[in-house]
Amino acid sequence: MPKPVQIPARGEVEYTYEIVPTHFAEDKWVQMVEVRPSSPAHVHHGVVYIRPPDSAWLRHAPVGEPFTASMLSDPEERRQAHETTSDLLLVYAPGSAPDRWADGMAKFVPAGSDLVFQMHYTTNGEAASDETSVGLVFAKKTPKQRVVTLQLNNHALMIPPGAEDFRVEVQGTLPNDATLLSLFPHMHLRGKRFEYDIVHDDGSVETLLRVNYHFHWQLSYKLAEPRELKAGTKLRAVAWYDNSTNNPHNPDPEKWVTWGDQTSQEMMVGFFDVAIPAGMDKWQFFVRHDAGRP
Repeated sequence: MPKPVQIPARGEVEYTYEIVPTHFAEDKWVQMVEVRPSSPAHVHHGVVYIRPPDSAWLRHAPVGEPFTASMLSDPEERRQAHETTSDLLLVYAPGSAPDRWADGMAKFVPAGSDLVFQMHYTTNGEAASDETSVGLVFAKKTPKQRVVTLQLNNHALMIPPGAEDFRVEVQGTLPNDATLLSLFPHMHLRGKRFEYDIVHDDGSVETLLRVNYHFHWQLSYKLAEPRELKAGTKLRAVAWYDNSTNNPHNPDPEKWVTWGDQTSQEMMVGFFDVAIPAGMDKWQFFVRHDAGRP
């Protein structure tokens, strides 16, 4: 990021954004990427988006200067500050490692794109500054498959006070064939367990991943062998939360907990990487085809 972000010693920090032009004169295929905060002790998470030149997202925002959603003068851009029509380059969270995709697979960065850093900082009693950087390794030749990051979210979660094992799920259907590569669950301090499943047409459930979740050690789990998934495959993410006094990380066991950006609130996000044909973009992938007709 061109400018460091000043982080206060205490209090909540609104999501901070910084737009970084790539100045790429030609399309790039990225085979390996790492996000590296300069003050990792203050980073709840960081997301780096690829904003192609034809995207209208955050076009009124300053370039090369940190800003927050509330600083935007355009009400529509304030509303869309956490939404995007751009692809994800990488998600960083405590415990994250660089992402590397196999030969023949890579993420696509169109010529003239910007990288949009979305940073969620938390305070810990000491003021600091952070200037997160991203490292890219380019593929040596055009790959056969494009890697895109998708997600299953449940924004409607509402966790009762004192609940020890509260279950939340979300399900989605793949609109086109894809190759499943990796799974990355994300919750906050009340997160307990997370599971990814395939729900077959006969109602049977095949579990792909089941982890005991820890907010301070969030990992991306790569499949030992990529899994070919057909259009129509039903994917399900299930999360369990501990909002009781038995959870030593719980900010307030007497509180009803809903979706929110801050660590004291909760999220339920099941990120997953898939590979699709190199010539298909993320939004074409979501157009379902039946007998050759859209």
